[in-house]
Amino acid sequence: MKADPRAADVRYQPDENPPPLLSMGLGLQLALLSITGIVLTPAIVVRSAGADEQFLQWAVFAAVIVSGTTTIIQAVRVWRVGAGYVLLMGSSGAFIAACIAALSSGGPQLLATLIVISALFQFFLASRLPMFRRILTPTVSGTVIMLISVTVMPVIFGVLEDVPRSAPASAAPVCAAVTVLVIACMALKARGILRLWSPVAGVVSGSIVAALYGIYDFDGVAAAAWLGLPTGGWPGIHFRFDPVFWTLLPTFLFLTLIGAIETLGDSVAIQRVSWRRPRAVDFQSVQGAIAADGTGNLLSGLLGTVPNTTYSSSISMTELTGVAARSVGVAVGALFILLAFVPKALAVVLAVPGPVVASYLAVLVAMLFVLGMKVLVSESLGYRLGLIAGVSFWLGAGFEEGRIFPGFFEEFAGGLLANGMTAGGLAAILMTLVLDLLRPRARTLETVLSVETLPEVRSFLQEFARRYEWRQNMIFRMEGAAEEVILILTQDERGGDTPKLDKLVLTARKTETGAVLEFVGCESSENIQDRIAYLAEQTSAAPADKELSLRLLRHLASSVRHERYHDVQILTVHIQRPRS
Repeated sequence: MKADPRAADVRYQPDENPPPLLSMGLGLQLALLSITGIVLTPAIVVRSAGADEQFLQWAVFAAVIVSGTTTIIQAVRVWRVGAGYVLLMGSSGAFIAACIAALSSGGPQLLATLIVISALFQFFLASRLPMFRRILTPTVSGTVIMLISVTVMPVIFGVLEDVPRSAPASAAPVCAAVTVLVIACMALKARGILRLWSPVAGVVSGSIVAALYGIYDFDGVAAAAWLGLPTGGWPGIHFRFDPVFWTLLPTFLFLTLIGAIETLGDSVAIQRVSWRRPRAVDFQSVQGAIAADGTGNLLSGLLGTVPNTTYSSSISMTELTGVAARSVGVAVGALFILLAFVPKALAVVLAVPGPVVASYLAVLVAMLFVLGMKVLVSESLGYRLGLIAGVSFWLGAGFEEGRIFPGFFEEFAGGLLANGMTAGGLAAILMTLVLDLLRPRARTLETVLSVETLPEVRSFLQEFARRYEWRQNMIFRMEGAAEEVILILTQDERGGDTPKLDKLVLTARKTETGAVLEFVGCESSENIQDRIAYLAEQTSAAPADKELSLRLLRHLASSVRHERYHDVQILTVHIQRPRS
C-alpha cells in the first residue's frame, strides 16, 4: 500500500489524547493568537456606533465568554452540535458594518433581536444544508465574501484618525504604518508558527509607537481590576419588529449565510489536516460545525454582543504542529472563559488606539477579499459565471456607495438595497437561478431503494439517453454505474441485501461531456468515497464482493462524490460519454 506522505506530520488525531501539558501549551498559544480579534471587533462596533463605555465592557466580556463556550462545543460535539475538531470561535468581522447600523439605529436591544433571529435561520440552514447546494455555489459565495470588504472597509478607514485632539499630526499615520508594515513583513518573511503571530506582532508594535506618542490608554489599564465582572450589565432584548428591523434583517440573514459558508470551508479544511490517513469529508461534522456557529450567534444575541464565527488560525496551527486532539480545543475554550473574568487583560487590548485597530482589521479584511477571490475561482470560471460575478460585485459596490439611481433606490423596499452586500448577493443568487433554469432540463425518478427496482431505473436511464440519441455503450455505462450504486447502498456491513434506505431519488442531467447521475437517499452507515479512496491504493489483495462493486463503479464513472448529512445522503456520479 502506498504510504501517505502526510501521515508522519499528524502526531495526535482528534480521537487521541496528548499529554495535558502539551494540550494546555498549544491552547495558550491559540488563545493568545485569537484574543485580539475577539476583543477588538466588538470594540470597533461599539465605539463607531457611539455607545457608552459600560456597554463596551459588557459586549467584550460576553464575546469572550461566548467564544470560549462555543470553542469547547466545537471540540467535544454535543449531540448534533459541534464539529468534533479543534475549531476556534471568535467575533465575526463580517458583521461590523451591519452591527454598527443596528446599534446606531435601535440600540443594543435591536442588535440582540437581529442576531437571535439570524441564529434561528442558521439552525435551519444547518439542518437543511443539502437544500442550499444549488444556491451556495462558489460564484455566489466568493462574490458576497468580496463584497463584505466593500461594506466594512469604509468603517475601518473612518477609525484611522481616531486619536485625541492633542495628539501630534503624525501620530495616527505613523502608528498605522508601523502596524501594517510589521504584519506584512512577518507574514511574507516568517516561516511556520512564527508567521501566525504576525497580526499580534503588528498590534504590539503599533501600540508601542502609540505609547511613545502618548495615545495609548494606560489609565484605562491601570483602573481595570485584576478579577471581576464588567461594570456594565446585560443590555436586554426586545422583539419589536419595527421598520428598522425589517430593513436590516436581510443584511443579517445574508451575513449569517456567508458565516455558514465560511464555517463550512473551515470545517472541511480542519478535517483534511487532522487525520494521518486522508478521509472523505464528513458532512455530518460540517452540519455540526454550522449548528455550533448558530449556537454561538444565539448566545451572542441573548447576551447582547456581536456574532461569532470560526477562526481559520486553528487550521494553520493544527497543520503546523500536527496536534489535532480535541483536548486542545477544550483548553482554548477554557482559557477564553478564564480571560473573560480578568478585566485587566481585556483592558490591555481595549486600550489599543484607533489607528492600530483599524490597520490590523484592514489587513484581515483585505485577506477576506482574497479569500473571496479564491472561492470564486475554485470552480471553472467560464464566461457565464464570470459575468455573474463581475456584474454582481460592481452592482453591490455601486449600491454601497449610493451611485446607482439614489433618488429611486434609496427608499426602495425600505432601503433594502442600500447595503452593497445585500444588493450584490441578491443579484448573484438571481442570476445563478436563471442560469440553472437555462441548463438542460434534468429528469427525476422517485422510487424505493431496492434491488427489485433496478428494471425501473434501467428503463428511466434508457429513456433519458434516447432524448439525446446516445449510443448503446453510453447507456451500458450509465446502467452499470447505477446498478453498482444501488447494490452498494442496499448492502449492509455483513454483505446482505437488507435495504437501509427508505427512498431513492435519482436525477439525471446532461453535461457537455456526458451525464451526471445524482442519487439521494436517507442515512447509510458507510462513506463510499472513503472506500473508493482506499481501493485506489490497493494493488494485490483479492477483493471482497462489495469492494468489487466499488472497483466497477470507479471504472464506470469519471468521478464519484459522496456527501453524508444527518438526514440525507447524496451520491453524485459523473459518466463520461465514450468517444466511439
